[in-house]
Amino acid sequence: METFLTQKFPQIKICGLTSTDEALKCASAGADAIGLVFFKNSPRYIKPEKAKTICASLPENVTTVGVFVNEPFNSIMDIVSTSNLGAVQLHGNEPPKFVRRLTDQGLIVIKCLYMETQPSIAQVSTYQASAYLVECTRGELPGGNAMTWDWEDAAAFGDNHPMVLAGGLSPDNVASALDKSMPDAVDVSSGVERAPGKKNIHKVMQFIKAVRECPSKRELRRIF
Repeated sequence: METFLTQKFPQIKICGLTSTDEALKCASAGADAIGLVFFKNSPRYIKPEKAKTICASLPENVTTVGVFVNEPFNSIMDIVSTSNLGAVQLHGNEPPKFVRRLTDQGLIVIKCLYMETQPSIAQVSTYQASAYLVECTRGELPGGNAMTWDWEDAAAFGDNHPMVLAGGLSPDNVASALDKSMPDAVDVSSGVERAPGKKNIHKVMQFIKAVRECPSKRELRRIF
């Protein structure tokens, strides 16, 4: 059963945090969720023990999201337990049964589906995730790789499914992306960074302000 938000603007996830201080500043600025990357090939990779410290420092109203790529089930659950995560985000080729197994653990499970590669948004009916992160996926690493795309292509998907929009978002373009796609939430990483894993808090504040100045044209679902 979907839960709808009372506020008009989408929820905001700041992803790829690597320090407690920056995570707290993002939370204070108004982030609804903080993303922690457990994919070892990522420049934003964080060890579970350090993630635990970050998670313990955050207020209860901020959801902590672990980002994984084709990680074994037991490994994900160990990290969820160690770091005390509230949600998991799957950026690989995790099959539908795997996704359902995680949702059965009482977790918020966000499955990434892509516009230009597999698994694609056309396969959404095979999954039973809590929500779906949609991006184009260009570049070497799983994820948006800071590349913009035609966000309007995701609008129809968001009409029918809980959607987190990602890929190339920044303070300068998020208003346009929201107008074109009307997502329930947005996810940003490199667009608010001074270096991989190091956030520019001024840009974070600009991004959040830009989102909150763009009321949605439809009723929004709660993701985080």
